[in-house]
Amino acid sequence: MQTLDARGLACPQPVVLARRAMAENEPCRILVDNEVAVANVTRMAKSAGWQTEVRQRESALHEIDLFPGSGQLETRAREPSARETGGSIVILLASDRIGEGEPELGSLLMRAFLHSLAEVQPRPDHLICMNAGVRLATEESPVRDDLVSLADGGTEVWLCGTCLDYYGLKDQVRVGTVSNMYSLAELLLNADRVVRP
Repeated sequence: MQTLDARGLACPQPVVLARRAMAENEPCRILVDNEVAVANVTRMAKSAGWQTEVRQRESALHEIDLFPGSGQLETRAREPSARETGGSIVILLASDRIGEGEPELGSLLMRAFLHSLAEVQPRPDHLICMNAGVRLATEESPVRDDLVSLADGGTEVWLCGTCLDYYGLKDQVRVGTVSNMYSLAELLLNADRVVRP
């Protein structure tokens, strides 16, 4: 049985690791170190028709054994994008964090959101970074690799040039295309759906 160590990983990474292992349609075990990860992994597995067994080994160590159920896990083959079916999905990131609460929590939520976007379907057609959101596409960004993964998967990442100039970040951009407000407004106005987390 394949064993995955997800201890110390932030949400949603334990679920992502488990789902990737489940795609092999073989029993697997995932190690987690908190009750939230236990609940998230078992809920995802059960919704996919898999059986779960959870054991607590130490105060902060849980083993979750996952067994294929009545049917195979849907491997989530690439679905057509909204653009291919007549519309488009645009994600607008106007900040480098989500929400108005504690800044550290907002940053954690943004990292989890962008990591999850690379795993779910359908993927957005465009991702627009404006205002402090342009910081997400720079060399020092903790989500740079997630944005690269989205771009490699076909999501067009667009950055507000005025915002980059304002923050003095134009020379630190590592992913995306620098654009202007006219083009960004066109993308937003022609989108089938605009999502702003």
